[in-house]
Parts: sequence; C-alpha cells; structure tokens
Amino acid sequence: MKRVFGSCLTMLMLMGLLPSHAATAAVRIVNPDVTVMSYNIHFGVGLDGRYDLNRIARVIQASNADIVGLQEVDVHYGPRSHFDNQARLLATRLHMHYYFAPIYDFPPFHPALYMFQPSAMVERRQSGVAVLSRFPIVQAINHPLARLSTEELQPTVTMERGFAEVFVNVDGNRIPVYVTHLDYRPNPRVRFLQVSQMYAILTRTPGSRQILLGDLNARPAAPELEPFLFRLLQDTVSCNDACGTFPADLPHKRIDYVLTAPDWKVIGAMVQPTTASDHRPVIAHLRLK
Repeated sequence: MKRVFGSCLTMLMLMGLLPSHAATAAVRIVNPDVTVMSYNIHFGVGLDGRYDLNRIARVIQASNADIVGLQEVDVHYGPRSHFDNQARLLATRLHMHYYFAPIYDFPPFHPALYMFQPSAMVERRQSGVAVLSRFPIVQAINHPLARLSTEELQPTVTMERGFAEVFVNVDGNRIPVYVTHLDYRPNPRVRFLQVSQMYAILTRTPGSRQILLGDLNARPAAPELEPFLFRLLQDTVSCNDACGTFPADLPHKRIDYVLTAPDWKVIGAMVQPTTASDHRPVIAHLRLK
C-alpha cells in the first residue's frame, strides 16, 4: 500500500497537479514501525524436555514479530532436533524470509549410525543463529567471532563464524540487523573479545539504524557489555533482572536482548512468558525516527 501511495504521488507530480515538495513531504509522513524479537529456542526443546518446533513457531506467531533473531538453531544437526532444517521449517510455517548463519559445521554422520535417516548421511550437520523476516532480505554476511567451542572437551579460543549481519528492506529503508550468541562461561574474557569484535563491525556500517538481537549470556550491568549499552546502542527493556529471561520457568536474570541504535524510538518492550524453550523471548515495538 505504501509503495502504491508513493507511486500515485509521483504520477501527480509529473502531471503538474502536485508540486514536487508536496510529494516529498507526504511520503516522509510514513515512519516505518517494526516489531522485533530475540529468542534462544534451545534447539526446539522446551523445559518439559520435549522437542516441538511447532510450539516455537506458535510463540513467534503470537508475538506478531516482523523480524526475529534466533539462537541455538539446528540444521540437520542430529537426533536432538530430529535432523530438521529448523530455520527453513520455521520460515515456511511463518511465511517469512530467512537467513541461517552456522557457528558449527560438521560432516554428515557415518551411514552405519543413521542408515534409516537419509538426511543424516548426506547433509552437513550445522548449528548456529538465524534471522526470520517478513521484509525482504537483500544482503547477508556470516562474520567470525572469537569462540570457545562447546563441542570440544578442552577448547581453545579460535575465530569461528556465527555473527549474522543481515540487511532488510523495510519499506524502502535498508535496515542492518545483527544476531549473536555470546560465550556462556562465568569468566567473561571471551565475551570481552566478542563484544570488541562486534563493536568494530557495527561501527564500520554507515548510518545508525542497527538492531542487535542476541543471547549475550551477561546481565545488563556486566562490564563486557559497556561498549554496546553505553556507547553505541540502547537497551529496549529497562527493568533489568525484574524482566528476567532465564531460566524460562523462574527467570532470575536477563541475558537476552533487543538493542537498537538511536534512530529507533522504542514504543514498547516486553519479555514473553513461555516455557517452549529454556529462555524467554524479548519483544520490542520500534519506530524509525
């Protein structure tokens, strides 16, 4: 409807029935609103220990989110998620565009292990983060970050992919959306590295319309988050641990975030109660200033 409206104004201007400055002023009245969500879906497994991706889809659908950042997403990973391509299945169920950014990428299982599961023998086993969007995705990049593997017994810090940068076309506005999942360990040294690397990526992108969605595995007052919360981005939720996101049944700490650049006005934000995962999702309604 907005595109048709703009086209009609342009036609009137060309016919001499509307001055060019009037057309420009009329088009600028429309400031896009978007609802965004950050959700660690725990590979589709709820607190009841049951795998149910449809339940995750219902939580997302109930939020009316236009853009969703997901963490702990499996693509043909293994038995814990029924070898599903979770990013594609959720996008199909919700009628959304998607981009999947693997953190882990392993060869297929040996045929002898899962001979009755064809995808297990031919598809690479991947797990990472994803973006779902009702708006078209025009560009996507999977950036590396410093990581300590959760798949190794004695991991060392290496640079691995899994920081998604996605550009979304929101009514003609090119909006950069980032999705991340930071290190969970009590020692913050890896998170300090990760935040530093993400800060460098965000600040080299022109403009100030960034939206960062993620499980940062740190509370709002954590010193490693200072570059994001106090220098570059704003926290859309203001109640700190009173709006806890983990664990989902009795949340006592907030480690999941929707962070935005100053160009966004926060109309409202909330943490959605649900036990479909071990995290609760954060939802924010935003308006481009």
